[in-house]
Amino acid sequence: MITTTLEDTPGRDTHWSTRSMARAAGMSQSSVSRIWRAFGLKPHAVETWKLSTDPLFVDKVRDVVGLYLAPPEGALVLAVDEKSQMQAIDRTAPILPILPTTPARMTHDYVRHGTTSLFAAFDIDSGSVIAHHYRRHRHQEFLRFLKLIDDAVPKDLDLHLVLDNYATHKTPTVKQWLLRHPRFHLHFTPTSSSWLNLVERWFAELTTRKLRRSAHRSVVALEADVRRWINEWNADPKPFVWTKTADQILDTLATYCTRINDSRH
Repeated sequence: MITTTLEDTPGRDTHWSTRSMARAAGMSQSSVSRIWRAFGLKPHAVETWKLSTDPLFVDKVRDVVGLYLAPPEGALVLAVDEKSQMQAIDRTAPILPILPTTPARMTHDYVRHGTTSLFAAFDIDSGSVIAHHYRRHRHQEFLRFLKLIDDAVPKDLDLHLVLDNYATHKTPTVKQWLLRHPRFHLHFTPTSSSWLNLVERWFAELTTRKLRRSAHRSVVALEADVRRWINEWNADPKPFVWTKTADQILDTLATYCTRINDSRH
C-alpha cells in the first residue's frame, strides 16, 4: 500500500483518498489512515515553492545567513521589509464568539475601509521590532523609515539591514542618503527568496495572531490596533533562531534541482 501511495494514482484522480485507497487495497479507511499517519504520508497535501534565478544567489545566501549565524561585533542586524496593502476590513455582521463545540464564526463577505503599509525592522538578536505605518509605499516612505531607524538605534552601533530587491530600496535618493550615513550596510536577499528574510516570519505572527480574525471600520482603527499589538510584542519580544547554514541550504536546493526536469537552474 505504501508503494502504491507513492508511485501510483487512482485512475483519473490526481491523488489517493482514504476511500479510494481502502477500495483498492481491500481494507478499511481507518486502517489506511493509521498506516499513512505512521509513515507521515499526506496524499491530499501539496506545498508550493519557487527557485530564484538570481545570478548572485549563492553569494547572497552566504552573506545573509552569515549575518544570522555570526552577527558582527558592535553592530545590530535588522531584517527589514514592508507589509503593504494591509486592509482595514469590517465584517457585514458581528463576529460570533467561540462556544463549546462551536468555533468562532464570521461572515465570508466584508466591507473595505482603506489600506495602510507597515514598515518593520526586526532585531534578530532581541526579537524587538521598530515599526511604523505609512499610507503610501514609495522610496520617500522608505527613506523616512531609515531615518526612524537611525534615530532609534544608539549611534555607536553599525546597522546591517537585510532587505529584498524592491525598487524603492535602491533609488538614487536612498543611495545618496546611505552615503551620508556610513553606519548603514544593506544586504539584499536573492530574488524570489522572501523566506530568507526573518522579518517575514514576524509578519506571519502578526497575521495569524492579530490581522486574520480582526475587524476594523477605518484605517486609523487598524493602525492603532496593530500598534498596540506591536507594543505588547516589544514588551516581551521573542527572537527567531536561524539554524540552517548556507551550505545546508544550498545542498538542499541542489537536491531539488536534480529532481526537476527542465529546471533551467
